[in-house]
Amino acid sequence: MSSQKNKKGKVIIIVAPSGSGKTTIANMLLEDIDRVKFSTSATTRSPREGEKNGREYFFLTDEEFYEKIQKKEFLEWEHYGKNRYGTLRSEVDKLVESGYFPLLDIEVKGALNVKQMYGSDCIAIFIKPPSMEELKRRLLNRESETEQQVQVRLEEARKELQYADEFDYVVVNDDLEEAYSQVKQIVTNFIS
Repeated sequence: MSSQKNKKGKVIIIVAPSGSGKTTIANMLLEDIDRVKFSTSATTRSPREGEKNGREYFFLTDEEFYEKIQKKEFLEWEHYGKNRYGTLRSEVDKLVESGYFPLLDIEVKGALNVKQMYGSDCIAIFIKPPSMEELKRRLLNRESETEQQVQVRLEEARKELQYADEFDYVVVNDDLEEAYSQVKQIVTNFIS
C-alpha cells in the first residue's frame, strides 16, 4: 500500500452559478488529479437513460430520502423542483478515510455548511462568471432552456454571487484554460 493511501484526504467544494463553467472545471480536475474523486449524491428523481444507481446518483424514494434526513445522514440537501438532492456524509467520509479528496458540486448555502463542518480539512472555491451579461450569453447558447428559465437562473446567480466572498477562493472564469489553471493550482496546493 502506498504512503499516499495511508494519509487521510480532505474535502474540496466547487460552487458556481449555472453557466459559470463549474462542471467543466470539475471534470478536468477529476481527469487530471487521481486522488480527487467525485462524491456521488443522492436524489429522489428517476434515473435517466444510461444512468446507474451508485454511479451518477444514489436513486432514493421520497420515503428513503426523508428517513436519511431524519437520521442526519446528509451533510446538506436541497429541493429542486419536485425532487430532492443531497450529499451523503457516509460517501464523503469513506473517500476521506481512503486517502482521497472528495469533490463536491453543491449549492452555496450547503457549501458553507459543509465548510463549517470540516473546517481546515475542507476548501471551498467559488467560480464566478466575468459578468451577468456573459453569464446570460452562455446560458442562452446552451439552447437547453427557455428565455424564462434563463431569467430564473440569472436571478438565482445574483443571489449566489452575494456569497462569493465567504469562500476560501474566488476564481473568475473569463477564460476557461486560465480559470482551470488557477483552480488546479489551488487544489494541488491544498492536497500536497
